[in-house]
Amino acid sequence: MISCLKKYAALLCLTVFVFSLFGCSMQTESLLSSPNEQIRVKFSLTEAGTPQYEVFYKENAVILSSSMGFEFKDQPPLNEGLRITEMNNRQEDETWAMPWGEQDSVRNHFNELKIQLEETGAPNRKLNIVFRAFDDGIGFRYEFPEQPNLNEVLITDENTQFNLTGDHQVWWQPGDWDIYEHLYNATKFSEIDAISKRDDPNLKATYIPENAVNTPVTMKTSEGVYLSFHEADLTDYSGMTLKVDTSNNSMVSELVGSERLQGKAMISAPFNTPWRTIQIADRAGDLIESRMVLNLNDPNILGDVSYFTPMKYVGIWWEMHLGKSTWDMEGSQSMNTFTNSGEIKPNHGATTENAMRYIDFASENGIKGLLVEGWNTGWDKWINTDDREGVFDFMTPYADYDFDKVMAYAREKGVEVIMHHETSAAPLTYEKQMDVAYKFMKDNGMNAVKTGYVGKIIPKGEYHHGQWMVRHYQKVLEEAGKMKIAINAHEPIKATGKRRTYPNAIAREGLRGQEFNAWAADGGNPPNHLPTIAFTRMLSGPIDFTPGIFNIKFDEYKPDNQVSTTLAHQLALYVVIYSPVQMLADLPEHYMENGKPHPALQFIRDVGVDWSESHVLDGEVGEYVTIARKERGTGNWFVGGITGDEERMETIVFNFLEEGKTYEAILYEDGPDAHWDTNPQAYEIKTMDVSNTDTVEVMLAPGGGFALSLKEK
Repeated sequence: MISCLKKYAALLCLTVFVFSLFGCSMQTESLLSSPNEQIRVKFSLTEAGTPQYEVFYKENAVILSSSMGFEFKDQPPLNEGLRITEMNNRQEDETWAMPWGEQDSVRNHFNELKIQLEETGAPNRKLNIVFRAFDDGIGFRYEFPEQPNLNEVLITDENTQFNLTGDHQVWWQPGDWDIYEHLYNATKFSEIDAISKRDDPNLKATYIPENAVNTPVTMKTSEGVYLSFHEADLTDYSGMTLKVDTSNNSMVSELVGSERLQGKAMISAPFNTPWRTIQIADRAGDLIESRMVLNLNDPNILGDVSYFTPMKYVGIWWEMHLGKSTWDMEGSQSMNTFTNSGEIKPNHGATTENAMRYIDFASENGIKGLLVEGWNTGWDKWINTDDREGVFDFMTPYADYDFDKVMAYAREKGVEVIMHHETSAAPLTYEKQMDVAYKFMKDNGMNAVKTGYVGKIIPKGEYHHGQWMVRHYQKVLEEAGKMKIAINAHEPIKATGKRRTYPNAIAREGLRGQEFNAWAADGGNPPNHLPTIAFTRMLSGPIDFTPGIFNIKFDEYKPDNQVSTTLAHQLALYVVIYSPVQMLADLPEHYMENGKPHPALQFIRDVGVDWSESHVLDGEVGEYVTIARKERGTGNWFVGGITGDEERMETIVFNFLEEGKTYEAILYEDGPDAHWDTNPQAYEIKTMDVSNTDTVEVMLAPGGGFALSLKEK
């Protein structure tokens, strides 16, 4: 079953789904197709022996010929003078179960081509390139097989090109080496200017050395094809930004560096890089439904993770951002949590009595978890000094926080306490105390921890997204996994699908979160922020965004700040922004109205956090998105829709419901005169019966949304 194709003016041999070396001499090209044959990858060597690839979607190019290669310290580059020594192909089609997630199970179906390369001259180094083609995109990675010339080598640059076919519309944030907490920008590719985003007054640590973008970065071609660029299985390597050439519509991998190493990544063969990924879709919602990044990670190695249960939780957190209280007892911390007068006053939030108040609220409303920030000593010192090693010990409570009493009360009320470990960006201190800190958690019945890394990384010269910190984040997952502890990482390395291999990686921050609405100097997050996040950051993995703010204007504490959404938009986020841990972020008193629970609180009580199915019903990047999810166990459905600056009429088509059944639907929607700024808390609640043949029209206000619960009658 071997033939040669004149179309590519080369000797290409077909073996099932890929053109292989077998039966051909001096082969320099090969072609790989996705299972549905809609996506194709062409690999070739130039006359100089430089690897390059092209990507086609439905016969049209989406990535033009793009070169591949590496530069090393004290070694010549590995980017030309290569020859193909062997090519192998294989096909995979399996289904694996998600212990928690957006759906019960995931199909992993791809075709793979592995090209083995070797230099034609000394030092005859070897390099493999592996491509996988899925129906929703491609992934490829580099493999350095064991060889004497690569025992240990410092990569100074990975030069993977992504040459685009035009000046696409792009939703991007700057290629910051320290933080992902920037707003996304919507521009043409030729208008990307990351350098102008330096020195953001809202950020504690930021470093943007190049005109580069962070991933995921999402694009739309003039033909209406959606592309999103990211990486998968980032384990022992530097995070990848993409340096842009706006004049040529081109990107090239720009790894986060280390000033101490004077390079990007130290590797020892055998070694595999992360996968470079390109999602491809005709519909924006298909980007969200894709599980390709997950599938490019190894299967679960932890086994049973039933010690973690997806949950909703409350927390002593938002009140510090509002300025009602502080993280420290001393009143000297500098997290911009001020009173209306601007004066810092000692008003510690994490007291025994306050924690018990939150526990009561959680218990009364069926909320499983409680997070307490500021419970341990050290908060008065950690952010104002470069000497942050040893500030926190993760076991010593403040004098006004009776740890044992709070834990006993939580157990009595059936509420699980989530630990908080702020490392003050001093990972070595955390690693030294990890064993005892995790044992302390387990001894007290705690199964999940929120970690934090605010500030410049110690040691100096390392960055949050460099290889040194990637190794640290990996160590945390591994050590926590041994102790049966789940990790919700803030100020993290970006998610790259590692939750498949380590399902104790339950959520990450890694975006400009809700807290920016409370203290950002530029007015917080605009209405189009989350309709953009759904098609960019959320493609990488679960987000601990902390939704559910009911007191939109917070005049009592910060009259110059607000949330730029309606109340109904906040409800919808429990469905739209996926996470297995969802916070009721507002203060308990703000969920009350006239001495009774706020009527809209019922949706948060009802909504699920663990799903058997998820479907994107409608959406456009940066404008609006509507998602339906089916709860595991109950079979109840929940639908959430949000919009940006513009109002819109959304038609909900219920064809995802089971045929022949009737469901009671409770709709929480914007009021007729709702508006994110002028009237954000206007809402209406309607009840109706629906079946899978029905449709319902819902008007979303500017910055608005709707939330819908569906229960079989």
